[in-house]
Amino acid sequence: MATQAAITPSLLSTGPGEMMGNAGPGMLRGLRVVEIADERAEYAGLLLAGLGAEVIKIEPPEGNATRRIGPFLEDKPGPERSLFFWNYNRNKKSVVLDLQTPAGREQVLRLLGGADILLDASCGALNEVLGLDHAALNTRFPQLITARMTPFGDDGPWKDFKGSDLIHLALGGPMMNCGYDPDPNFEYDTPPIAPQIWHAYHIAGEQMATGIIAALIHRERSGEGQDVSLAIHEAVSKNPEQDLMYWVCRRVPLWRLTCRHASEGPNHSPSIAHTKDGRWFITHGMGARDLKNLVPLLTKYNAQADLQPPPPEVDLRARQVPGTAGADEARSHMLDVVQRFVRAWTYKEMPWLEAQEAGLLWAPLRKPHENALDEHWTARKTFAEIEHPELGRSFLYPTSKWLSNKTSWRVGRRAPLLGEDTAAVLGETARRPSVPAEPRRVENPQRSALHDKPFPLQGIKIFDFAWFLASAGGTRFLAALGAESYKVEWKDNPDTRLAGMAPVGGRAARNAATGPLPGVKDPDMGGNFLNKNSGKRGISLNIRHPKGLQIAKDMIRICDVVAEGFSPGVLQRLGLGYDVMKSIRPDIIYIQQSGMGAHGTYGRMRTVGPVAAAFGGQAEMSGLPEPAMPVSWGYSYLDWMGAYGYALALLGAIYHRERTGEGQWIDASQCESGIFLTGATILDWVANDRVFRRYGNRSPYKPAAPHGAYRCDGDDRWIAIACFTDDEWRALARVAERGDWLDDPRFATLESRLQHQDALDATIDGWTRTQDRYDCMVKLQRAGVPAGVCQNAEDRVDTDPQLRHLKWLTEVTGTKIGTWPVYEIPMKLSKTPAYIGGPINRGAPCYGEDNLWVLTELLGRSPSEVERLAEDGVI
Repeated sequence: MATQAAITPSLLSTGPGEMMGNAGPGMLRGLRVVEIADERAEYAGLLLAGLGAEVIKIEPPEGNATRRIGPFLEDKPGPERSLFFWNYNRNKKSVVLDLQTPAGREQVLRLLGGADILLDASCGALNEVLGLDHAALNTRFPQLITARMTPFGDDGPWKDFKGSDLIHLALGGPMMNCGYDPDPNFEYDTPPIAPQIWHAYHIAGEQMATGIIAALIHRERSGEGQDVSLAIHEAVSKNPEQDLMYWVCRRVPLWRLTCRHASEGPNHSPSIAHTKDGRWFITHGMGARDLKNLVPLLTKYNAQADLQPPPPEVDLRARQVPGTAGADEARSHMLDVVQRFVRAWTYKEMPWLEAQEAGLLWAPLRKPHENALDEHWTARKTFAEIEHPELGRSFLYPTSKWLSNKTSWRVGRRAPLLGEDTAAVLGETARRPSVPAEPRRVENPQRSALHDKPFPLQGIKIFDFAWFLASAGGTRFLAALGAESYKVEWKDNPDTRLAGMAPVGGRAARNAATGPLPGVKDPDMGGNFLNKNSGKRGISLNIRHPKGLQIAKDMIRICDVVAEGFSPGVLQRLGLGYDVMKSIRPDIIYIQQSGMGAHGTYGRMRTVGPVAAAFGGQAEMSGLPEPAMPVSWGYSYLDWMGAYGYALALLGAIYHRERTGEGQWIDASQCESGIFLTGATILDWVANDRVFRRYGNRSPYKPAAPHGAYRCDGDDRWIAIACFTDDEWRALARVAERGDWLDDPRFATLESRLQHQDALDATIDGWTRTQDRYDCMVKLQRAGVPAGVCQNAEDRVDTDPQLRHLKWLTEVTGTKIGTWPVYEIPMKLSKTPAYIGGPINRGAPCYGEDNLWVLTELLGRSPSEVERLAEDGVI
């Protein structure tokens, strides 16, 4: 009998070994960050600390407000017992300053004079107490990078709106992509679901950190700091994966569906199945290639029913973007048969690894703590025990997002006790920012076609094998920051181009459309591909051919980075392992990202975003409380989180090389990027022996009631409302003109409202059903109540005035697809702004579009040589 424990040899990979086991200090060692942040930006500070920076957290005398967010050690609240604070403030220092006093202000100015980065989520409060606006602060400290995170931006019609994790996930689009299947009449009888937990701030923090390191690279070359600002609303609004281009190109809305991608067509066939003991497995795919692999596996167990292998003429090479395959009865029947098979097993005995061996994208929906027990993550040093000497014990934390042979994630000490480092930090002699005495200036820097300002990554060249979203999305950021990306494809294994297609009739047809449009079939006209790969050049290269392999080596010789997202070992088997790359260019930066990482026991495990989310814990964590089924994410969230981490790793490696001359090999894991987000949940399990349980749209750790999504007037119209204080509750009742709510003893205090949330939600829902969602939001926000419409792609593109004000989309032109708006990079760098059209000022490349340019202009081949390469099947 095959069991979960039966790991077969072809799934095995080597341990970290010598190449990854002796990494040195972090990428940002020697830098100092002054952090003034709450839950909105503490995650960004955690990333900077993990990359090696010294992070000094400024706290008021009563302690940061996040010390009062649960869960708590032994469920006893206290400033030193918040597991939330422990997780997001690990490896930081605490300095207590009263900024309302002259002495406190003088001390923080002194600290800023020696700092490299100010991480500021005070929304202007710091500037007010210092008497220095943003520009004046940068003038006073010209080498300082001021990194400012705000809910909605510095200005614009919604700048004074109140945000929260729930509100941002509603307004930004994740909620309308995430939820349960509609009822049999295809009407939604359950609300959209906010994926758990704190993900708005994870999304914003990842992107803020990339903007900070891009600014550091520019400072290393120029000596000058700059302002980096980010609106959480804009960052979150750019996280949904497919809905934007489906709406922008074809005016197609997507349906949210249980534990799978939001899709153009609704159906009732989830890709998860439950075991006889009530656990869940994802069985992703169900295309022709999956059917070919599925039938022999099921036949072995006499469970194939009436399924037959696909006919010989079917193209088994077709690769769909997850969530874009059409739903039909044949596919649904395949899932039904698979669900019967899964129901025959217990969770422990289900042969999912055997299915993986057979080429199927199957995985368990793990609970977060189960990864802490897995030897794969132990081998990769994903977790670390951290001593808490005042408690006389250690606790397990997730502490690493990738492996490297030169730099490592810094585990550091546990989160600081309140004011623990005040005396030591304030007693130091004056410190200078870590800026070169003679910066290496870039001569005649290329200027952005959009902003007429230089790029921060001027001159960086990427030999780019990245594909799908998790890796191609990472190099997308670097191209927008000015790197020259040469995207490699080959016809036998092209990137996923067929999704969010341009409409028949082009932009003119879309401008005139009043309903959904049919899409073209041309793979050079994919809207999603345009969104992922704008600003890059495209080459088609067969590196299995000796001449193609030589061209690849010639490209490595002139490039700074080799980036890929294949299954582990692919490039090595083709003759392009890291040892070969390093022999060609000793300072090369090589990054690979797979679902589980190249090193460890699951190195060859097959994943895509939903499978990684199942394994990493994200799928099980989202949804209504049990016995409801998990709802997961309605798009490949870990593709985006993997892409952010990919970009962060590359930028950190480039910055490290700018300072030391060293390249490195980075082994990134998409699943690991998800595990890193589960720290507070892991700590709750370690400290309190509590396994995570889903809680729908409620807020168990930062008390709030009401806290949920409520139906508004119209079809599938919803508003998120979050009241964290009694004042906000009373304001809500006044807006609703319901004095009886205030007289109801069940709702008199936050504590009593928390005890009667079912009745409270029904009461609120009875009122919101009569309300226009946008009118309701504006009335509540003006009264000081955090509220946000659950926006879909149509709302974000056509209605949202704040996103329009922030210029969240940029028009780019692809050679065949034409001109369309795509996501712009959300970080606003004042001196070196990003531009999604990149240094080439263009949309995504057609297949092999830049072969001639690359081979002649970069590699010096003649046009006739290029013709012969094409004839020989090399390009």
